[in-house]
Amino acid sequence: MFLQAPLAPSTLVVAIDPGKVMNRVWVSDGDGPVAEPVSMPVSRAGIQTLERTMSEHAAGHGHLVIAIEATGSLHQPWAAELERRHPGSVRLFAPSETKAARTQLGSGRFKTDDRDCAALTYLARQGAGRTQAEETAVDELRAVVRHRRGLIADRTKAQQRLHDQLNALAPGLSAPAPHGRALPIESPTGQAVLACAVTFAGRPPSVRSLIVRAPGRLTLATAQYWQDRWRGCLPPPPDAHARAERLGRDMRRYRTLQEDIAALEADITRLLAPSAGQILTTLPGVGSIRAAAFAAHSLPIARFPDAEHLYSATGLAPALYESATLRRRGRISRQGLAEHRDALMGIAWGLSMYSPAFAERNAQLRARGMAPIQARVALARAACRLAYRMLVTQQPFDEQAYRRRRLSRGR
Repeated sequence: MFLQAPLAPSTLVVAIDPGKVMNRVWVSDGDGPVAEPVSMPVSRAGIQTLERTMSEHAAGHGHLVIAIEATGSLHQPWAAELERRHPGSVRLFAPSETKAARTQLGSGRFKTDDRDCAALTYLARQGAGRTQAEETAVDELRAVVRHRRGLIADRTKAQQRLHDQLNALAPGLSAPAPHGRALPIESPTGQAVLACAVTFAGRPPSVRSLIVRAPGRLTLATAQYWQDRWRGCLPPPPDAHARAERLGRDMRRYRTLQEDIAALEADITRLLAPSAGQILTTLPGVGSIRAAAFAAHSLPIARFPDAEHLYSATGLAPALYESATLRRRGRISRQGLAEHRDALMGIAWGLSMYSPAFAERNAQLRARGMAPIQARVALARAACRLAYRMLVTQQPFDEQAYRRRRLSRGR
């Protein structure tokens, strides 16, 4: 929720620009700074110094407002601790808000810690910002979603490394999809092939060895196929045993990574259930993971006055340039967080695959000559409007009602 009431001149405003090691702090009232700007360490000592500074200048002032720029996760330790010590006093501002305020103050192109503090003070005086309490509700969900995203990136690299190692032990066995049957590393077949490559140092295994080492179901026909394909490969290199040992260690790391991702996905499902983002799981093709990825960066939804502001925050909205009679639209702005943008694109993809209305719209866009990625960006705008309405109203998705509303608007 936005706070629009301007602050009284007697209100003491503490502006904090967070950093990795030091936080820049300004303390001011309606007449200007009441203390020299100072950098404080991001530690308990820094909080204690800030408390002493605020106590020294609290006399004669009214309310206390602490304005902090919400920069990634750098602001969270101080924001949480200051909210605990001064409930309701902490206000958070997005970096884009700080930049816009710097522009209004005449320093849009010159970013320094002091200029950011001046911008935060300006915004706080106007009554802008959102409370820390609103962010606390989704902080845990956002942290888990971001951690999973990092592990997914690690898993992708690990899969590529396993393919490379297997191809070195048995040249041509782990071929890309266009060059024959692909070998999905995460499947029982992939795990069986890798385990045999470690055990036999790249030599072709028997059908029974493949079936025994599969962690899941592996049919006789599939095992026979991979044995025949293996036998057609060139012999392993002279250092095959050393390569097999390294492959075994990488396989153990990969399994641990898979277990970590599964644990995080269970946490995501648990954290999403009581939140407003749970309603997004009623969308076709959108499960807990996709819903949580979008909700973690969209909640609290009251931060966005309408769906277009939410869509613009994802960075998928086209960049606009206007001057006098000139009006030009560019490519997508790419402002905001990449993970927010990717989450919305994931929802659009799920809807295009499992929702008849979105699948029909996707076919129409492709028939007009749009490339697949262009069509998905166009679908993302409709998906954003739909998700915004669901988050506000908390009403589940109704395919027929959505189709009727869409047709009534002539879309």
